[in-house]
Amino acid sequence: MAQLSATAFNLQAVATAQLVVDKDKTITIAPQLDMQVLKRHVVPGQQVQKGQPLLTIGGADIAAAQADYVNAATEWDRIKRMSQGTISASQRMQTEVNAELKRAILQSVMMSKQQIAELATSPSSIGQFQLLAPINGRVQQDIATVGQVLTAGTPLMQLTDESYLWVEAELTPLQADQVNMGTDVLVRVGSRTREGVIIGRSHEINSQTRTEQVLVRMANPGHDLHAGEFAELYLAANQGAEPLGFIVPDAALTRGGDGDWQVFIEQDGGFSAVEVSVVERQRGLSFIRGLVPQTRVVVSGAFFLASEQAKSGFDIHNH
Repeated sequence: MAQLSATAFNLQAVATAQLVVDKDKTITIAPQLDMQVLKRHVVPGQQVQKGQPLLTIGGADIAAAQADYVNAATEWDRIKRMSQGTISASQRMQTEVNAELKRAILQSVMMSKQQIAELATSPSSIGQFQLLAPINGRVQQDIATVGQVLTAGTPLMQLTDESYLWVEAELTPLQADQVNMGTDVLVRVGSRTREGVIIGRSHEINSQTRTEQVLVRMANPGHDLHAGEFAELYLAANQGAEPLGFIVPDAALTRGGDGDWQVFIEQDGGFSAVEVSVVERQRGLSFIRGLVPQTRVVVSGAFFLASEQAKSGFDIHNH
């Protein structure tokens, strides 16, 4: 079932594309100190929630940074309790800055604020900590192995929120000149189609392919599409193209009893056949007219409904 919105896409203005992760919703887990992986808590491809343990990491550099913070935080806490004038303002400032520096180092290895606060009151935990998921997302590019010693900044894994994806498309110079930021496009991945919006373009022609890269943001609510899949990008028709119509998969179309094209729409808890006019068909998609915006159309299983409708006395309502 798909809900239609009014579109004026050109089935002949198509470009090759590929799905990639939404970089605004992707985080690379790369602590900024040398470390050792002590324990794993997730598996590749697992969906995790914010705050869920990913790995337990430790090592000499981690332990030293934690110890330095405990000492600096303890000293700053002592200085704060002193009355004004007991020590110089510069010494007080230096102590505070040192404590904040040591805190920032722990934050750079991705310790949470709560973990850092608990460390100051429980020094016995020095030497390791659980690395927690900073966002809701799926575990990808997971290279962490138990016992592995890694240098500072080594990516351990990537977390990606798949509710949105980016689409990288290669457009000819003529196609690129016809799009602007915020322009609506249609993305086709296999038999599925999604609407997206252009959020960027390179403004640079590739010397080998003679194409310009355009970036599209697309909702992926069911997480059924994944980065790395190939796609086709359909551009909007020229402004003023009237009347507007809709793009549906060819599978949504069937022939009625009189031979005219029809689609099945959801209506009053059941399905009804509605005649439509097919304007254009390309690459498994059809541009049709005869429906109103926001209509919910059956995009798979339409042939079965048409067969049942043709049976004598069969009523597809409430089926």
